[in-house]
Amino acid sequence: MLTPKNLEAIAQQLHNALPQSLKNVGNDLDEKFKQILQAQLARLDVVTREEFDVQSQVLLRTREKLNELEKRLDELNKDAQS
Repeated sequence: MLTPKNLEAIAQQLHNALPQSLKNVGNDLDEKFKQILQAQLARLDVVTREEFDVQSQVLLRTREKLNELEKRLDELNKDAQS
């Protein structure tokens, strides 16, 4: 999941990869990296892991209900043919 902590880690990795002369720019550069990453991630069409898990559970329950309804329909069709 993309959390502020994960964004911080990515920004730190980017900062660590810079040459020493650029590292001296310091916190301003870190903050700019975070802003750029957040802006780019906001433009992506993604959901959080939590949202994904919730929707997966909803889909599972819906699938179970559909199976139950299909069984009931089959039983009703058998009764109607008898």
